[in-house]
Amino acid sequence: MKRFKELKPEELRWRCDPDTLNLNTTEDVEPCQEILGQRRAVEAVRQGLEMEYEGYNIFVTGLSGTGRTTTIKRLLEELRKPKTPPDLLYVHNFKNPDMPILLTLPAGQGKRFKRDMDDLLDKVKKKIPAIFESESYQKKREKLMEKYREKERGLVQDFEERIAKAGFTLMQIRMGPFVKTEILPVIKGKPISFEELETAVQKGKLSHSDLVKLREVHSLLVSEMGAVLKKRRSIEKEMEEAVQALDHEIISPFLSEMIEEMKNYYKDKKLNSYLEEVKKSIIENPQRFQPQEVSKYEFTEYKVNLIVDNSETEGAPVVMETAPTYRNLFGTIEKRLVGQGVWKSDFTGIKAGSLLRANGGYLVINGFDALVEPGVWATLKRTLRENIVKIQTYEPFYFLTTSTLEPEPIKINLKVVMIGNSLLYYLLYYHDADFRKIFKIKADFDTEMPKESSTINQYASFIRRICEEEKLRPFHKTAVAKIIEYGARLAQRKDKLSTRFSIIADTIREAHYWASKDKSKVVKDKHVDRAIKERINRLNLPEEKIQELIKKNVIMIDTKGKVVGQVNGLSVYQLGDYSFGRPSRITAKVSVGRSGVINIEREAELGGKVYNKGVLILAGYLRSQYAQDKPLVMSGSLCFEQSYTGVDGDSASSAEVYALLSSLSGLPLRQDIAVTGSVNQKGEVQPVGGVNEKIEGFFDVCKAKGLTGTQGVIIPQGNVDDLMLKEEVIEAVKKGRFHIYPVKTVDEGIEILTGVRAGKRKKDGTFEKGTVHYLVDKRLREYAEEWKRFGIGGDEGS
Repeated sequence: MKRFKELKPEELRWRCDPDTLNLNTTEDVEPCQEILGQRRAVEAVRQGLEMEYEGYNIFVTGLSGTGRTTTIKRLLEELRKPKTPPDLLYVHNFKNPDMPILLTLPAGQGKRFKRDMDDLLDKVKKKIPAIFESESYQKKREKLMEKYREKERGLVQDFEERIAKAGFTLMQIRMGPFVKTEILPVIKGKPISFEELETAVQKGKLSHSDLVKLREVHSLLVSEMGAVLKKRRSIEKEMEEAVQALDHEIISPFLSEMIEEMKNYYKDKKLNSYLEEVKKSIIENPQRFQPQEVSKYEFTEYKVNLIVDNSETEGAPVVMETAPTYRNLFGTIEKRLVGQGVWKSDFTGIKAGSLLRANGGYLVINGFDALVEPGVWATLKRTLRENIVKIQTYEPFYFLTTSTLEPEPIKINLKVVMIGNSLLYYLLYYHDADFRKIFKIKADFDTEMPKESSTINQYASFIRRICEEEKLRPFHKTAVAKIIEYGARLAQRKDKLSTRFSIIADTIREAHYWASKDKSKVVKDKHVDRAIKERINRLNLPEEKIQELIKKNVIMIDTKGKVVGQVNGLSVYQLGDYSFGRPSRITAKVSVGRSGVINIEREAELGGKVYNKGVLILAGYLRSQYAQDKPLVMSGSLCFEQSYTGVDGDSASSAEVYALLSSLSGLPLRQDIAVTGSVNQKGEVQPVGGVNEKIEGFFDVCKAKGLTGTQGVIIPQGNVDDLMLKEEVIEAVKKGRFHIYPVKTVDEGIEILTGVRAGKRKKDGTFEKGTVHYLVDKRLREYAEEWKRFGIGGDEGS
């Protein structure tokens, strides 16, 4: 039998030589301070942070675990501006209480102003009542009021004397809960009502003319009484104004002194105007500060709502919002229950969100979370377009709203960094025109980086950093080498290292755990191997169950012998954070007909788009190879046996070609060889993904059923540089118990599987006799003749 090209053990895995690392343990290297393997993304983020123009917010894409969040944190700490943003406060609007006023003060002054206003209110609540209770104030007030009372008494006395001279008198008549002042005539020393006088006229005791005169005098006196009462009210008003002026005179000095002191300290025009309104409000409402009244009021209008306090912030703030709800991002207006079923809101209920806390700095949010939270995305776009935050309560059912507050909008200036995946980025980019204007910078985090001496050394420094930060045992150089090799395995390339540092960091921690269990002072290579093995053991229960079914022949896989039209294809199962390979039996059956290649998976709606495309390409290869001098009269069916969930990807298309060629030629295929690789219409075998898992999956099946020394796997030549196989497979290859064959074409693969030469086309268009292609071509000619014999255009099978 022809000896086919096999891969040598040293070609199956890249090994990191510990002696090339220039260290004995990680204690010999400096902790890594730079961001590894993300030069492109770092430059994009840096540009976005430094661009001061509108819309240069940053959308970060990449797989989870590539260091996106960590990188953003470090870059923000490194590049953030040194200037600390101001404090933000809301105060009462005395002219329009429904529109609270925004005050902006330098960082730290907001807390002081809030404290100063609390002190001012405390002093006012103590000082003014004390003034009102003081003996000097009481004497001045009593003297002032007595002056106006005397004036009032004199006015009333003069009026009473004029009434008496006219023969009338003033009487207080009670009418229900009210008392009415009446002017009544006095007859024979007794006040008599006009009703009684009318009765006297009827009885002849009083003349009608006398009654008319009394009424005329009464009318004049009533009119005069109205003027007197008006003067009396005027005197009372003057008295109130005089008392109020006295209160102003008494209160103003100490209040003005405190207000002026605050104005001189803060020197803010808007704040000074507010303080003047505070002063005016207190002076104009002194009655609320009377000793018996002061305890009844909360005096909320004199309080300060400090919504953003930057007193302890150093430089531009960096806010990582992990729960970007509407309330958390934009703030809200809280309500309080003031009665049974009655809710009230005022400026003290205004709460800032993370957008305001990040004002002047940077806000980092998760893109998907922001997109799915009700009301967030539309409001975020509007806020970033206008650079204004309007604090409102998110109330989708507007008819249930209870707040009429409209706080003064806040001008903002910040950078928003949104983290998501590429799918979300392009979804927004193509379907939301505003997104492109708001997020002009895309920072794409890669999952791998070149494997060079510099990056290898960076891996060692990264391990040192994790050990130092988390107080782990130092790693021996052999353990460092194993971690680096594991990085290459995760990258699925010998010339690459993975940048999914969350997985690497977890492996470092778990290796430390096993070293501590082993009571070893340093972490060694065996501890790293144990960590990787235990991680697989935690996740591979489905794989073990499938292997068990294969071993019991419930899932039928042959690992020895030869069968016509049957081949072992290789696929990968991806279960969350763990993937593994398993072989699948692929069968092909052919007959005379014009249906071409029938894809049973597609007909059963179990084939994915890529898989279906692979079958169509396969049909193109058959037409190119065999239908140049005759019609392709064939009906062939392809099936993944015992597959009930679905098939996608084209990595089995080369296996399907081999199964069809075997069925057409009648040559049996080796069942101890499994196949992976996609095929193009020219018959070239193309590289596929997951090649390590596929090889290991078939190896495990062969090991479970018994290694014969002839078993192996056919892989595309283009996948050789992807190999990072586990040691058990490499050891079996080294001992000649397992074989890995790289192929470039279908011809190379079919020769390995059949042991028969593929054959070349001769100048006359025929193939070399006895070869695979000769036998296939011969069978297809026979099919064409059979079809012709039954009549061109006849129904298939007739």
